[in-house]
Amino acid sequence: MSDTSDSFAFPEIEQAARENLAAVLLTDPAPAPDSLDPDADMTGVYGLTSLNKVLFLTSVCQDTGVDLGSFTEHDLADMHTLRDVVAALSRHFTKAV
Repeated sequence: MSDTSDSFAFPEIEQAARENLAAVLLTDPAPAPDSLDPDADMTGVYGLTSLNKVLFLTSVCQDTGVDLGSFTEHDLADMHTLRDVVAALSRHFTKAV
């Protein structure tokens, strides 16, 4: 499923996720946030390490006002793609942040 970003219910979550993922990737040069494929496996395609995944998820939760404590270890392990992250955060997001 290779939809464009307009398929996301909360574009502000998608943008925060894209920006934070691009910021933790260890590539040179770092990819532009808008160039990230929402369906790409973050570990396999972008080389996201487990430590950088924690940093990424912590940052995106802070930027969106979503409590990281809302997620179980299993929830976090199931976040393989940018789309997974955006969907998970969207379930806990309120616009009044």
